[in-house]
Amino acid sequence: MSLINRSPAAALDAAHQVHPHTNLREHLDLGPTLFVRGEGIYVFGEDGKEYIEGVAALWCASLGFGSERLGEVAKKAITEIGYYHNFRGSGTPAAGLLSAKLASIAPDGMDKVLLQSSGTEANDTAIKLVWYYWHGRGEPQRRKIISRTQAYHGTGTLTSCLTGKPNFHQGFGLPFDGFLYVTQPYHYRLAEPGESEEEFSTRLAEELEALILKEGPETIAAFWAEPVMGSSGVITPPAGYFQKVQAVLDKYDILFVADEVICGFGRTGEMWGSQTYGIRPDLICAAKALSAAVIPISAVIIGERVFETMMAQSDHFGSFTHGYTYSGHPVASAVALEVLTIYEEMDIVGRVKGLEPIFLKGFADLKDHPLVGDSGGVGLIGAIEIVADKSTKAMHDPSLKVMARLDAATRKHGLITRLMGNRIGLSPPQIITADETREMFARLGRALDDVTAELG
Repeated sequence: MSLINRSPAAALDAAHQVHPHTNLREHLDLGPTLFVRGEGIYVFGEDGKEYIEGVAALWCASLGFGSERLGEVAKKAITEIGYYHNFRGSGTPAAGLLSAKLASIAPDGMDKVLLQSSGTEANDTAIKLVWYYWHGRGEPQRRKIISRTQAYHGTGTLTSCLTGKPNFHQGFGLPFDGFLYVTQPYHYRLAEPGESEEEFSTRLAEELEALILKEGPETIAAFWAEPVMGSSGVITPPAGYFQKVQAVLDKYDILFVADEVICGFGRTGEMWGSQTYGIRPDLICAAKALSAAVIPISAVIIGERVFETMMAQSDHFGSFTHGYTYSGHPVASAVALEVLTIYEEMDIVGRVKGLEPIFLKGFADLKDHPLVGDSGGVGLIGAIEIVADKSTKAMHDPSLKVMARLDAATRKHGLITRLMGNRIGLSPPQIITADETREMFARLGRALDDVTAELG
């Protein structure tokens, strides 16, 4: 494939834009796939082809694409002021109103909000807050942070260390010392023969405690976790997992940071994934659906005990010395505030709960497909696992390029999914209807059938 017959925009993109998670040499020749318009759950390529965006782009376009209402809000904010910072006690009404709204929907005991600009920024800031907290408590040696293998928490320098994926470290000299990893709660692949979900959860909690004791509880600052592990394959926690983990953290007075960048704002059937799974976090990192992905913004929502120590530290040093130029940006804040208003109007939690049985039935119906070894999810996020043999869970020979074939087949049928290893994720805009949900799974089923036929 070459750039022949590609648009001028595609040619310029290939020549000059560096794309994340892309083979840079191939991109010079192949160029991008450009999307030029969106409407509801659909996006349209520059060739006019329509696709159901089955993962809300990067798990984030919760209200779909092409919102005139949000466009008007952004226009008003731009024309009224455009920009002002929130440093040294300054700010704009939108940022304060947004913070108050977030506090009103946060779990109990979490009513302080630090606005940032991306999920990576939120997680990076939370790392600093964890260390700031322990310094303020007189335990500066508590610096080690425990994450999980295959976890994703961003691609900044520190957040790449939280991210437990070796490919995010290679070539960058990462991770730094002090970032530790325990086994991801992936029952389908990692449970021992005959091990129930509860038994698996117990074993992982024991592994966590063993690591804490080995390193020394007095050196451990925090444990980081997504309620549902998104980019590692949409891994939902096995029964009892977070209750057992929380008990270990409580025993050794270790902070729990919930990365809700994907799971927040109704995605799992509650406002927060932490509420879905009974997590009691000290900090929550939120982004993506906070603005329905229309504009960059994120937030760290802070629990009472952490904020009390932050205030004491601020007194000690004279100020809280942290911030970014675009933190609390008035345009982003105004848009996010309107998004939260829309969620309230549409009862986003109730809507997801109402659609969840249809969504999960789509996965259940695919479980008998010859290519599918496992399937399922929660709320409006889920995945299927592709296998060559259901009984052994063996994967296909890489030379068959089964996942690349499936990607091509889903797009042929007008569906965009998220491929993660040998798993295919779905996390559609939360405005999707029941009929559109069924159509999404029908398109996925046709793609699976096509590839099954190709493989013979």
